[in-house]
Amino acid sequence: MGFQLSFLVPFIFIMAGIMTFVMFRVHLLSMLLSLEFIMLNVFWMMFSWLSYLDKEVYLSLFFLTLTACEASLGLSLLVSLIRSHGNDMFSSLSVVSW
Repeated sequence: MGFQLSFLVPFIFIMAGIMTFVMFRVHLLSMLLSLEFIMLNVFWMMFSWLSYLDKEVYLSLFFLTLTACEASLGLSLLVSLIRSHGNDMFSSLSVVSW
C-alpha cells in the first residue's frame, strides 16, 4: 500500500502542476514556477521508484542537475524578457515590436 501511495501522491501533484501551467499561462513567471513544481515531483517519483527497486540514485541526481540548469535558463530568459519589454506577460510580445 505504501509503494502505491508513494507514486499516487506525486502523480496527483504533477497533474496539479500541469493544470496550473495551462490555467496561468499569461505570465512567464507562473509558467516557470509550475514547470519547476512538475520537475520536482518527477524527481520525487523517480527517487521513490529507484529506492524501491534498490537501484543507484545517480540517475535521479543527474535529472536534478538538468532541472537546475533548466531553471537557470528559464530565469535568464525571464530577466531578459523583463529588461526588453518591461513585464513578463505573453500578450506584450509581438513580432512587430522586435
